[in-house]
Amino acid sequence: MANSSPARRRGTLLVGSVAVLGLLTACGNDHVGAAPAKTVSGSAAPATETSAPAKSTGSPDAAGTPSPVTQSGGTTTPSSAPDTATKTVGPDSAKSTRCHTSELRAAVGRNDPGAGQENFPVVLTNKSSRTCTVRGYPGAAFVTASGTRLGRDPERTPASPVTVTLRPGQSAWAGLTFSNPQVSGAKSQKPASLVVTPPDERDPLRVTWTGGPVPVSGNSSSVRLTVFAPGSGA
Repeated sequence: MANSSPARRRGTLLVGSVAVLGLLTACGNDHVGAAPAKTVSGSAAPATETSAPAKSTGSPDAAGTPSPVTQSGGTTTPSSAPDTATKTVGPDSAKSTRCHTSELRAAVGRNDPGAGQENFPVVLTNKSSRTCTVRGYPGAAFVTASGTRLGRDPERTPASPVTVTLRPGQSAWAGLTFSNPQVSGAKSQKPASLVVTPPDERDPLRVTWTGGPVPVSGNSSSVRLTVFAPGSGA
């Protein structure tokens, strides 16, 4: 080998280089066509393919819980949801026995004066076809023809309310009392009507007032009301 010519040595080196190049090319062909791994934006971990999420049996609500699915014959609740169904008793489940304004007729009975006091029964009569009840104090106010209130709100005479049952046509009464203005010297005015509101109701009933002047301001101008009792107060 020591006597080999330079041309021969160059040929030997060329053959060896070609063989090495072929070997490197063969090793690189193992990854030809493979796409580089992708990464999720904001994450150093490579993206991985996951299976599609399970389909819900209904559209999720605000808390992410599937809504019930209406099927033939009723409503189906997802099995994953806890059974928390409870029965609620609504206002239609047990009808109130309270008399409503639309079921009542109001009137003011005859005055029964005494010792400078004027005493009128405020009467509510059941005009409906069902039995109902009243309990407590009425609301009351003297008003002018235009509806302007006269005087202060009546005061309530302390008493223990009782429930008064009214069959159709039956009545209950509450006492309306005030000092005679001519005796007490209170400033007075003659109202056009007495507005009466049944207990626990919002809608009033208007009764024409024929009882003369009532105190509206000054000393001894208070008007008082009592709780309802059975009857018409006659």
